[in-house]
Amino acid sequence: MESKTTNITMRVDKELKKQAEELFSDLGLNLTTAFTSFLKQSVREQGIPFVLSRNVPNDETLQAIKEVQVLKNDPNKKLYSSFKDILEDLGEEDD
Repeated sequence: MESKTTNITMRVDKELKKQAEELFSDLGLNLTTAFTSFLKQSVREQGIPFVLSRNVPNDETLQAIKEVQVLKNDPNKKLYSSFKDILEDLGEEDD
């Protein structure tokens, strides 16, 4: 008698797996049921059942990008040719 199921082996980041297990547990599901639901919905829709888009930077990253742009456009900025020069300017050079 042939089995109607098969195994799928995947590698996933440990923290992502933990977070997903917690989420699905709150929803009354386990990873197998959640993944099976994803597969069924994908087949039903003949595509990925959610929008795929580029990774959009969070607010902290956007702020850092703006800071770099401001620094790049600062006419008083000091340029360094090496990390050693930065340390010397900071007075932290190791002798």
